[in-house]
Amino acid sequence: MADSKIDSQSWALLLVLSLIWGGSFLFIAIAVKELPALLIVLARVGIAAAILIPIHLAVIGKLPGDIKTWAACAGMSVMNNVIPFTAISWGQHHISGGLASVINATTPMFAALFMAMAGLEGITVRKAVALALGLAGVLILKGGGFGDLGAQTLGILAVMLASACYGLSAPWSKLKLAGIPPLTIATLQLTVSSLLMVLIVAAFADVRDFANASHGTWISLVLLAAVSTSIAYLLFFRIIARAGPSFVSLVTMIIPVSAILLGYAVLGEKLTLNEVAGALVIGLALVIIDGRALRYLGLSPSQSPRP
Repeated sequence: MADSKIDSQSWALLLVLSLIWGGSFLFIAIAVKELPALLIVLARVGIAAAILIPIHLAVIGKLPGDIKTWAACAGMSVMNNVIPFTAISWGQHHISGGLASVINATTPMFAALFMAMAGLEGITVRKAVALALGLAGVLILKGGGFGDLGAQTLGILAVMLASACYGLSAPWSKLKLAGIPPLTIATLQLTVSSLLMVLIVAAFADVRDFANASHGTWISLVLLAAVSTSIAYLLFFRIIARAGPSFVSLVTMIIPVSAILLGYAVLGEKLTLNEVAGALVIGLALVIIDGRALRYLGLSPSQSPRP
């Protein structure tokens, strides 16, 4: 996509998307006070699928009928919805939404690692430095190693698992989802996620807990599904169409700001000094792995597009 398309409206849309996805950590933080992670995820993907299916029928038409497309999107549903949504929701039982959003921002580093492992992209010195800085940032966030396996450690590791799954979805998307309309991918993966979560919840949770949830929790669940999942997907695809996937990837650097501000304003969440320092180091790693700021400063050679 040409740089001329990266105009003020594209930046405005990106900021809105960061606010919406930052809000997901707030909505989860409210819901985890009354509901287990599995029920939160079931509500999130179920409501979102119910919203996107009619949109797909109206915009594109009926859902695909071939097994190959469904199988490709099913893999995406596990890596992009079922595991990371559950891990983040479970992790936020033990850490704040702001901290979870900072850890989740390591996703581009995992994506770079898995893309290299799949032979789709190489690990340059710049990317290696960024990966090392990202790991250091997480260690600083924790305030040391992960040997104690306390509640905070488990929460951090859970969100890191989510980031790794999001990163793993990058090579899967490139290898398996080429040629499938983005709205179809989103709709199918949420539909499959809903079916999988019904089975998982039937085995490991009690849907009767939904009846005991307060109005505030239900409002958070609906907003999490309708705004931070359904609308977020549609906005995400619109930005890609306007300015390209590289531009929209910048959202991962902005989401923690939105999440931390919302958590502070609504729930009174605060970050410790270690968490602030770790967030800054992770932010530096993201700037390095993105590369554009370095090229702008003349610290990194321009790269021609890969064939």
